[in-house]
Amino acid sequence: AAFLAAVFYASKKAPKVGIKSDDVFSLVLWVLPLAIVGCRIYYVISEWDQFKDDLISILYIWEGGIAMYGGTIAGALTIIVWSKCKKIPFAATLDMGGSALILGQVIGRWANFVNREAFGRETDIFCRMGLTRPGHETVYVHPTFLYESLWNLVGFIIIDRYWYRKDHRKYDGQIFIFYVFWYGAGRAWVEGLRTDSLYIPGTNIRTSQLLAAVSALAALLILLVNIKRPHRPTYAAELAAQSAQAVESTEETTEKSEKTEEKNDV
Repeated sequence: AAFLAAVFYASKKAPKVGIKSDDVFSLVLWVLPLAIVGCRIYYVISEWDQFKDDLISILYIWEGGIAMYGGTIAGALTIIVWSKCKKIPFAATLDMGGSALILGQVIGRWANFVNREAFGRETDIFCRMGLTRPGHETVYVHPTFLYESLWNLVGFIIIDRYWYRKDHRKYDGQIFIFYVFWYGAGRAWVEGLRTDSLYIPGTNIRTSQLLAAVSALAALLILLVNIKRPHRPTYAAELAAQSAQAVESTEETTEKSEKTEEKNDV
Protein backbone atom coordinates (compact mmCIF):
# COMPACT_ATOMS: atom_id res chain seq x y z
CA ALA A 1 0.00 0.00 0.00
CA ALA A 2 2.84 2.36 0.87
CA PHE A 3 4.66 1.57 -2.37
CA LEU A 4 1.58 2.05 -4.58
CA ALA A 5 0.61 5.29 -2.84
CA ALA A 6 4.13 6.68 -3.31
CA VAL A 7 4.31 5.71 -6.98
CA PHE A 8 0.95 7.17 -7.96
CA TYR A 9 1.57 10.33 -5.96
CA ALA A 10 4.92 10.72 -7.73
CA SER A 11 3.26 10.29 -11.13
CA LYS A 12 0.76 13.00 -10.21
CA LYS A 13 3.38 15.49 -9.06
CA ALA A 14 5.99 14.68 -11.73
CA PRO A 15 4.81 17.37 -14.22
CA LYS A 16 5.31 20.03 -11.54
CA VAL A 17 9.04 19.32 -11.60
CA GLY A 18 9.21 18.91 -15.39
CA ILE A 19 9.06 15.11 -15.59
CA LYS A 20 6.55 13.10 -17.60
CA SER A 21 4.22 10.96 -15.52
CA ASP A 22 5.05 7.88 -17.61
CA ASP A 23 8.74 8.25 -16.78
CA VAL A 24 7.94 7.69 -13.12
CA PHE A 25 6.98 4.08 -13.77
CA SER A 26 10.18 3.38 -15.70
CA LEU A 27 12.19 4.88 -12.83
CA VAL A 28 10.41 2.67 -10.30
CA LEU A 29 11.52 -0.47 -12.15
CA TRP A 30 15.09 0.50 -11.30
CA VAL A 31 14.69 2.13 -7.90
CA LEU A 32 12.61 -0.53 -6.16
CA PRO A 33 14.92 -3.57 -6.46
CA LEU A 34 18.09 -1.54 -5.92
CA ALA A 35 16.59 0.19 -2.87
CA ILE A 36 15.79 -3.20 -1.33
CA VAL A 37 19.39 -4.28 -1.95
CA GLY A 38 20.57 -1.04 -0.34
CA CYS A 39 18.37 -1.65 2.71
CA ARG A 40 19.89 -5.09 3.12
CA ILE A 41 23.49 -3.98 2.64
CA TYR A 42 23.09 -1.24 5.25
CA TYR A 43 21.69 -3.73 7.76
CA VAL A 44 24.39 -6.34 7.06
CA ILE A 45 27.16 -3.76 7.55
CA SER A 46 25.60 -2.65 10.84
CA GLU A 47 25.20 -6.25 12.05
CA TRP A 48 28.32 -7.76 10.49
CA ASP A 49 29.03 -10.04 13.46
CA GLN A 50 25.73 -11.80 12.74
CA PHE A 51 26.72 -12.64 9.16
CA LYS A 52 30.53 -12.90 9.03
CA ASP A 53 30.58 -16.64 9.81
CA ASP A 54 27.69 -17.51 7.48
CA LEU A 55 27.89 -15.27 4.41
CA ILE A 56 25.15 -17.11 2.54
CA SER A 57 22.68 -15.93 5.20
CA ILE A 58 23.11 -12.42 3.81
CA LEU A 59 20.71 -13.50 1.06
CA TYR A 60 18.02 -14.66 3.52
CA ILE A 61 16.15 -11.36 3.42
CA TRP A 62 12.84 -13.12 4.11
CA GLU A 63 14.08 -13.76 7.64
CA GLY A 64 14.11 -10.01 8.29
CA GLY A 65 16.84 -7.42 8.49
CA ILE A 66 16.61 -4.28 6.37
CA ALA A 67 17.29 -0.63 7.20
CA MET A 68 15.54 2.37 5.66
CA TYR A 69 18.62 4.55 5.30
CA GLY A 70 20.28 2.00 3.05
CA GLY A 71 17.30 2.11 0.72
CA THR A 72 17.31 5.91 0.68
CA ILE A 73 21.00 6.05 -0.22
CA ALA A 74 20.72 3.37 -2.91
CA GLY A 75 17.58 5.01 -4.29
CA ALA A 76 19.26 8.42 -4.49
CA LEU A 77 22.26 6.97 -6.35
CA THR A 78 19.92 5.18 -8.77
CA ILE A 79 18.03 8.43 -9.40
CA ILE A 80 21.28 10.24 -10.21
CA VAL A 81 22.23 7.68 -12.86
CA TRP A 82 18.69 7.44 -14.28
CA SER A 83 18.34 11.22 -14.47
CA LYS A 84 21.64 11.55 -16.29
CA CYS A 85 20.55 8.95 -18.85
CA LYS A 86 17.22 10.76 -19.31
CA LYS A 87 18.95 14.17 -19.40
CA ILE A 88 16.81 15.38 -16.52
CA PRO A 89 18.38 17.35 -13.64
CA PHE A 90 18.70 14.76 -10.88
CA ALA A 91 17.77 17.40 -8.28
CA ALA A 92 14.35 17.72 -9.92
CA THR A 93 13.90 13.95 -9.78
CA LEU A 94 14.94 13.94 -6.13
CA ASP A 95 12.24 16.52 -5.37
CA MET A 96 9.61 14.23 -6.81
CA GLY A 97 11.11 11.17 -5.15
CA GLY A 98 11.43 12.76 -1.72
CA SER A 99 7.81 13.90 -1.64
CA ALA A 100 6.65 10.41 -2.62
CA LEU A 101 9.02 8.66 -0.24
CA ILE A 102 7.75 10.46 2.85
CA LEU A 103 4.18 9.50 1.92
CA GLY A 104 5.26 5.88 1.64
CA GLN A 105 6.88 6.11 5.07
CA VAL A 106 3.67 7.45 6.61
CA ILE A 107 1.92 4.24 5.59
CA GLY A 108 4.81 1.80 5.74
CA ARG A 109 5.61 2.47 9.41
CA TRP A 110 2.34 0.78 10.38
CA ALA A 111 3.88 -2.53 9.36
CA ASN A 112 5.89 -2.24 12.60
CA PHE A 113 2.61 -2.21 14.51
CA VAL A 114 1.31 -5.24 12.63
CA ASN A 115 4.57 -7.11 13.24
CA ARG A 116 4.88 -5.95 16.89
CA GLU A 117 8.38 -4.62 16.26
CA ALA A 118 10.45 -1.44 16.36
CA PHE A 119 8.70 -0.23 19.51
CA GLY A 120 10.16 1.92 22.26
CA ARG A 121 11.03 1.45 25.90
CA GLU A 122 8.45 1.01 28.63
CA THR A 123 6.32 4.05 29.47
CA ASP A 124 3.06 5.20 31.05
CA ILE A 125 2.42 7.91 28.44
CA PHE A 126 -1.25 8.38 27.45
CA CYS A 127 -0.71 6.90 23.95
CA ARG A 128 1.26 3.89 25.14
CA MET A 129 0.97 0.56 23.32
CA GLY A 130 0.44 -2.71 25.16
CA LEU A 131 2.42 -5.82 24.25
CA THR A 132 1.49 -9.19 25.71
CA ARG A 133 3.33 -12.46 25.30
CA PRO A 134 1.70 -15.82 26.24
CA GLY A 135 2.16 -16.39 29.96
CA HIS A 136 3.51 -12.90 30.59
CA GLU A 137 2.09 -9.65 31.86
CA THR A 138 1.25 -6.86 29.42
CA VAL A 139 4.09 -4.41 28.93
CA TYR A 140 3.32 -0.83 27.84
CA VAL A 141 5.81 0.82 25.51
CA HIS A 142 6.30 3.90 23.34
CA PRO A 143 4.55 3.35 19.95
CA THR A 144 7.52 4.73 18.06
CA PHE A 145 6.02 3.65 14.73
CA LEU A 146 3.09 5.99 15.47
CA TYR A 147 5.35 8.91 16.39
CA GLU A 148 7.32 8.58 13.17
CA SER A 149 4.22 8.03 11.03
CA LEU A 150 2.52 11.17 12.38
CA TRP A 151 5.74 13.19 12.09
CA ASN A 152 6.09 12.15 8.45
CA LEU A 153 2.42 12.92 7.81
CA VAL A 154 2.96 16.51 8.92
CA GLY A 155 6.06 16.70 6.70
CA PHE A 156 4.11 15.33 3.74
CA ILE A 157 1.36 17.93 4.21
CA ILE A 158 3.94 20.72 4.35
CA ILE A 159 5.56 19.48 1.14
CA ASP A 160 2.25 19.00 -0.69
CA ARG A 161 0.59 22.23 0.43
CA TYR A 162 3.57 24.55 0.71
CA TRP A 163 6.64 23.48 -1.24
CA TYR A 164 4.80 22.46 -4.41
CA ARG A 165 3.37 25.94 -4.79
CA LYS A 166 5.08 27.75 -7.67
CA ASP A 167 6.19 30.72 -5.58
CA HIS A 168 7.81 28.61 -2.84
CA ARG A 169 9.95 26.10 -4.73
CA LYS A 170 12.83 28.32 -5.82
CA TYR A 171 15.28 25.72 -7.14
CA ASP A 172 15.51 22.05 -8.03
CA GLY A 173 16.37 19.93 -5.02
CA GLN A 174 14.75 22.21 -2.48
CA ILE A 175 11.93 19.80 -1.63
CA PHE A 176 14.33 16.88 -1.23
CA ILE A 177 16.60 18.90 1.06
CA PHE A 178 13.58 19.78 3.19
CA TYR A 179 12.62 16.10 3.26
CA VAL A 180 16.09 15.15 4.51
CA PHE A 181 15.84 17.79 7.23
CA TRP A 182 12.33 16.87 8.32
CA TYR A 183 12.77 13.10 8.28
CA GLY A 184 16.21 13.30 9.87
CA ALA A 185 15.00 15.52 12.73
CA GLY A 186 12.09 13.21 13.50
CA ARG A 187 14.11 10.03 13.19
CA ALA A 188 16.88 11.36 15.46
CA TRP A 189 14.28 11.84 18.22
CA VAL A 190 12.32 8.61 17.68
CA GLU A 191 15.44 6.44 17.39
CA GLY A 192 16.42 7.43 20.90
CA LEU A 193 13.24 5.77 22.22
CA ARG A 194 13.59 2.45 20.39
CA THR A 195 14.97 -0.74 21.90
CA ASP A 196 16.12 -2.44 18.70
CA SER A 197 18.53 0.17 17.31
CA LEU A 198 21.61 -0.77 15.32
CA TYR A 199 24.81 0.48 16.95
CA ILE A 200 28.17 1.45 15.54
CA PRO A 201 30.36 -1.59 16.33
CA GLY A 202 32.26 -1.15 19.59
CA THR A 203 30.30 1.92 20.69
CA ASN A 204 27.02 2.91 22.33
CA ILE A 205 26.20 5.25 19.45
CA ARG A 206 23.02 4.43 17.55
CA THR A 207 23.86 4.34 13.85
CA SER A 208 20.55 5.66 12.54
CA GLN A 209 20.27 8.33 15.22
CA LEU A 210 23.71 9.73 14.43
CA LEU A 211 23.10 9.64 10.68
CA ALA A 212 19.68 11.24 11.12
CA ALA A 213 20.98 14.06 13.28
CA VAL A 214 23.93 14.83 11.00
CA SER A 215 21.81 14.75 7.83
CA ALA A 216 19.11 16.95 9.41
CA LEU A 217 21.63 19.57 10.52
CA ALA A 218 23.37 19.53 7.13
CA ALA A 219 20.06 19.89 5.27
CA LEU A 220 18.93 22.75 7.52
CA LEU A 221 22.22 24.55 6.94
CA ILE A 222 21.86 24.15 3.16
CA LEU A 223 18.28 25.46 3.24
CA LEU A 224 19.33 28.52 5.25
CA VAL A 225 22.38 29.28 3.10
CA ASN A 226 20.34 28.96 -0.10
CA ILE A 227 17.77 31.53 1.03
CA LYS A 228 19.98 34.45 -0.04
CA ARG A 229 21.75 32.80 -2.96
CA PRO A 230 20.57 33.40 -6.54
CA HIS A 231 19.40 30.27 -8.33
CA ARG A 232 18.85 29.30 -11.93
CA PRO A 233 15.23 28.65 -12.89
CA THR A 234 13.84 25.22 -12.05
CA TYR A 235 13.74 22.58 -14.75
CA ALA A 236 9.95 22.90 -14.95
CA ALA A 237 10.24 26.69 -15.37
CA GLU A 238 12.81 26.27 -18.14
CA LEU A 239 10.56 23.84 -19.99
CA ALA A 240 7.61 26.20 -19.60
CA ALA A 241 9.68 29.09 -20.94
CA GLN A 242 10.84 27.02 -23.92
CA SER A 243 7.26 25.99 -24.64
CA ALA A 244 6.05 29.60 -24.44
CA GLN A 245 8.87 30.70 -26.75
CA ALA A 246 7.98 27.99 -29.24
CA VAL A 247 4.32 29.07 -29.22
CA GLU A 248 5.31 32.70 -29.65
CA SER A 249 7.62 31.81 -32.53
CA THR A 250 4.84 29.80 -34.19
CA GLU A 251 2.40 32.69 -33.81
CA GLU A 252 4.92 35.13 -35.33
CA THR A 253 5.50 32.77 -38.26
CA THR A 254 1.77 32.38 -38.79
CA GLU A 255 1.24 36.13 -38.61
CA LYS A 256 3.96 36.77 -41.18
CA SER A 257 2.54 34.09 -43.44
CA GLU A 258 -0.92 35.64 -43.28
CA LYS A 259 0.46 39.10 -44.10
CA THR A 260 2.36 37.66 -47.04
CA GLU A 261 -0.79 35.98 -48.34
CA GLU A 262 -2.77 39.19 -47.98
CA LYS A 263 -0.08 41.09 -49.87
CA ASN A 264 -0.09 38.50 -52.65
CA ASP A 265 -3.86 38.72 -52.87
CA VAL A 266 -3.62 42.49 -53.33
